[in-house]
Amino acid sequence: MEIRIIITGILLALGCFFIVVASIGIVRFPDFYSRMHPAGKSDTLGQSLVLSGLMVYEGFSFVSVKLLIIIILIFIVNPTATHSLAKAAYLSGVKPWEREERKSE
Repeated sequence: MEIRIIITGILLALGCFFIVVASIGIVRFPDFYSRMHPAGKSDTLGQSLVLSGLMVYEGFSFVSVKLLIIIILIFIVNPTATHSLAKAAYLSGVKPWEREERKSE
């Protein structure tokens, strides 16, 4: 088995893992702001790892250059969009989640 196929499989598996973790985080976290964290961080890393795996599989070609450009755009656009969403939510009055105080009995 070629080392290129093994590296591709590892990168694809890691990318899918981070995408699944981001999806679980979006469902599990309590409010809008904390849900945006896995959507912005883990999703960006997962997408980049998947595309990196495809670059390794393809080898050096024009397709891999296009994939590299897409990865660069993902690293620029995803955090910018997450920040813009958070700012828009804050300006429109979405309140952050606060832990309820425990009642002393």
